[in-house]
Order: sequence, then structure tokens, then C-alpha cells
Amino acid sequence: MIREFKTVLIGKGKKILEFSPDEENREEILKAAMGRSGNLRAPSVKLGGKLLIGYNDEMYKNL
Repeated sequence: MIREFKTVLIGKGKKILEFSPDEENREEILKAAMGRSGNLRAPSVKLGGKLLIGYNDEMYKNL
């Protein structure tokens, strides 16, 4: 599913991680996207060619 997006943004506390998905960074993206419980961070939003995972004020202000 992640491969269909041009950009994946992951909000982790005060940090925003930005990825351009490909086969080489798939594991890194999945590791960053999972919360402590092993589930996908919430919220998760599909927006055009972007996938936003987790929460960070700055990330959502820039929509």
C-alpha cells in the first residue's frame, strides 16, 4: 500500500519524517510508522499522493 504514494510523512512527537517510498526504504518506513503497541500510528490520512501517519501540529498546518 505504501508504494502507491509519492510521499509518506510520519509525525513522531516533535519530529516529521519524510520518505519517498521504494523497495530500499520499505522496512525503515514500516518501523517508523508503527507505534509502541505494534499498530499503525494514528491518525493515518490519505491526501492525494501523500500518506500522513501519526500526529505533529506542523505537519497538519502545512496541508
